Amino acid sequence: MADVAVMREIEATASRLGVDLSAIDLDSIRLPPDDDLGIQSDDDDVYQEENLEFDTGFGNIIVVDNLPVVPREKFEKLEGVIRKIYSQIGLIKEDGLWMPVDPQTEKTLGYCFIEYNTPQEAELAKEKTHGYKLDRAHIFSVNMFDDFDRFMKVPDEWAPPETSPYTPGENLQHWLTDSKARDQFVIRAGSDTEVLWNDARHLKPDPVYKRAFWTESFVQWSPMGTYLATIHRQGAAVWGGATTFNRLMRYAHPQVKLIDFSPGEKYLVTYSSHEPSNPRDANRVVINIFDVRTGKVMRDFKGSADDFAIGGAGGVAGVSWPIFRWGGGKDDKYFARLGKNMISVYETDTFSLVDKKSLKVESVMDFSWSPTDPILALFVPELGGGNQPARVSLVQIPSKEELRQKNLFSVSDCKMYWQSNGEYLAVKVDRYTKTKKSTYTGFELFRIKERDIPIEVLELENKNDKIIAFAWEPKGHRFAVIHGDHPRPDISFYSMKTAQNTGRVSKLTTLKGKQANALFWSPAGRFIILAGLKGLNGQLEFYNVDELETMATAEHFMATDIEWDPTGRYVATSVTSVHEMENGFNIWSFHGKLLYRILKDHFFQYLWRPRPPTLLSPEKEEEIAKNLKKYSKKYEAEDQDVSMLLSEQEREKRKALKDEWERWVNEWKKQHEEEKLERQKLRDGEASDEEEEYEAKEVEIEEVIDVKEEVVPLDHE
Repeated sequence: MADVAVMREIEATASRLGVDLSAIDLDSIRLPPDDDLGIQSDDDDVYQEENLEFDTGFGNIIVVDNLPVVPREKFEKLEGVIRKIYSQIGLIKEDGLWMPVDPQTEKTLGYCFIEYNTPQEAELAKEKTHGYKLDRAHIFSVNMFDDFDRFMKVPDEWAPPETSPYTPGENLQHWLTDSKARDQFVIRAGSDTEVLWNDARHLKPDPVYKRAFWTESFVQWSPMGTYLATIHRQGAAVWGGATTFNRLMRYAHPQVKLIDFSPGEKYLVTYSSHEPSNPRDANRVVINIFDVRTGKVMRDFKGSADDFAIGGAGGVAGVSWPIFRWGGGKDDKYFARLGKNMISVYETDTFSLVDKKSLKVESVMDFSWSPTDPILALFVPELGGGNQPARVSLVQIPSKEELRQKNLFSVSDCKMYWQSNGEYLAVKVDRYTKTKKSTYTGFELFRIKERDIPIEVLELENKNDKIIAFAWEPKGHRFAVIHGDHPRPDISFYSMKTAQNTGRVSKLTTLKGKQANALFWSPAGRFIILAGLKGLNGQLEFYNVDELETMATAEHFMATDIEWDPTGRYVATSVTSVHEMENGFNIWSFHGKLLYRILKDHFFQYLWRPRPPTLLSPEKEEEIAKNLKKYSKKYEAEDQDVSMLLSEQEREKRKALKDEWERWVNEWKKQHEEEKLERQKLRDGEASDEEEEYEAKEVEIEEVIDVKEEVVPLDHE
């Protein structure tokens, strides 16, 4: 059955490419040898090095040191204690526990060997029990058996490492100096990954770098656009530059599935999941945190998928991603993960827990960091059957001081939304009605930067309206909400400050009956796209929130993704391969004008290259905004030159079409002249071709077509 499915797929591909399979001798085709079919992976050398160093066949054995030294009569008791500890982690092989005995004293030597079924179980046992305190005098020291072979290779005498001569690398921010102030983006279609400039002035993309089989699953920009990460069998790699995209570093992590950069691009978190030897056990998870520049593993975390599945939803195999959430702005100083009845907060100076202990919070369900400050917002549901209310708390790190707390009653669910500058926190609270048969929604709005962090309650005019989407204006004080239960919901805009009252939330307007289910603010604020994705087939409305007016309405049929460029000048809408037709992307201006459209079969990804934060002060930005006309003269002249160039190109295109038409007409006239005598002959010698010189007469011509004789009998009465 599988062979039939594969053959059908081959036939479909051949049909799409216009290839006649009947004309091809399939038996004569010989594929390149090896599993990779001759396509060498970027990390093959890493893979070979790892195999040479570690593949000794003893990866499933651990050595446990610092055990009590006991005589033979206590041997069985000690073995039972050790077996009880280590059999909880994995299945120990038959005769897989061996404690050597000194033949002279007949006492144990203080260490033992334990053999598991798989190397993964052995590694987990090492991770869980290294440093285990059996009693005051005996703290386990656990190592992999394979490590001893590596330790023995260390030379007895130290030799200084060889120093390589310094070679200056490419300026990784050089792309920001583009004279046309363009932005880059990356796309994946088929087996190709391509980086391009968005040359909106010339209404087309400008190629930068293209490579086939660059990644094995997806690509991802770092948060400030310095690196492009790719995924491979043996780990991840980062690339950088403006045009060359050289590989800068590799991070060995076999079977890596997910990655996540820290906000300041200092660290890269990688994730993999491995099948257990016992089908009843959960998958084994490995998480590494690398230093991006050096490639060094700063900390690793290993355990079962159940250990990392608390809180959130999505990710892989039930694990919420990202497991570790970064906080404290661009300094990359803290990261945290949710655990059972606790939040574990780590600091990157030592990659250990802050104050060497987790933050204990009974039944904590979710948390999120302020985007700019080391402040945690955490949510705890109702406890004790409703006797203890739910609450949202703000906690300062590293002091773990509670800055503010709000108790919430009859809570069904809660979701937190931070404004990009960390000035406001909106908490969407779904509450039960008195009958407990339905819910209604309201918002708790925290003013983080104000004294004592005041909180406002916002309820919609119709409390029973379902909240479809919520989004803060980036760097601004406004937010938008899509609400309603019918196919055409309403969209309301609110402000946290107005000219009359800076301390109260106020509604700006409500747009009735819109075909929208998603909100996409411009990174610069002011403009927003009200989008109808999925079932609404790509409806787009470009809206100016300053003027409270619609700038344009459009449609990108079957659009799956919308992404603003980092400057807020352009918008990309795309249809990915989840749909079989119309794959590709459109580029729009911020006010809704379609600039150009590119179709790509098997289109997977479209990602703008992020820009780092501006180096200008808020005062300088304000000064530029006030004197924008003065600064824009240069660019207006350039735009006019481009416009003239495009007009000239358009004129040349029209002239070429006109010349082609005239050439065709002249050829027709020449042929007409050559056939003049033939036409005159057909007209019985009349020379003129002008119809006006002839008189049309209707002439009836009778012609005998057939003669048939038939004898008709006469009837006699």
